[in-house]
Amino acid sequence: MSRRARGILAAIAALALAPGALAVVRAMPPLGDHPLPYGDAVNRVAPAERAVSNMVTAVNFDLRGFDTLGEEVMLLAAVVGAVVVLRGARGEGVGDRPARCGSRPIPPRSDAVVLLCRMTAPLTLIYGLYVVLHAALTPGGGFQGGAIIGSGLVLVWLGEGYNAWRRMVPGVVLHALEGGGAGLYALAGFGAMLTGAAYLANMLPLGDWGSILSGGMIPVVNFGVGLAVSGAFGMLFLEFLEETREPEKGEEQ
Repeated sequence: MSRRARGILAAIAALALAPGALAVVRAMPPLGDHPLPYGDAVNRVAPAERAVSNMVTAVNFDLRGFDTLGEEVMLLAAVVGAVVVLRGARGEGVGDRPARCGSRPIPPRSDAVVLLCRMTAPLTLIYGLYVVLHAALTPGGGFQGGAIIGSGLVLVWLGEGYNAWRRMVPGVVLHALEGGGAGLYALAGFGAMLTGAAYLANMLPLGDWGSILSGGMIPVVNFGVGLAVSGAFGMLFLEFLEETREPEKGEEQ
């Protein structure tokens, strides 16, 4: 499809969505209004019942944890679909080494970008892990922290180049993170059933309010989401960046 055709389709889609978007904006409450009785109820009850200070985490990974599991499965399916489409578009067989698009040059990297990315990549990865682990205490969680970790992986690529990036971030590790994180979330629910409780029921000790391990099952499933999201972002970046690898000896530039 040509660039002009894509632009026309995008304009048509924007015009079709504009009335609905405008209606939603006009129906929004005035700035500063607080018509949220559900949020008030959660803030009143959840701290004592779940021993966590981040009520959004309590809702996502406990009170409506089954819905979050569905979102996790949707993410897994989306990543698998994207990987299948991208690999098929490159004409790859069963080999692990990606085919390279000869018409797409390797993007240049300036010394300033390389230095900055080498400095910020480890800090970004550590911060992402911090956001995942402190989901019960502060704003954030597995989804947000996993996205930050995925961004850190891109910084590693910008700072080190494709080949070094693949050595530090092998595809098998990303597969394990994505599948293992989703599996951990699902298996946590079966663990609750072994005790006679409902699926994904919070059956672990709640701990002390303000502790990093408070919330019972919440840290477990949240960590699974963090693993899955970071692996999912890494897999998507890997597939999009495969064509930027340096050509091997004797390979067409």
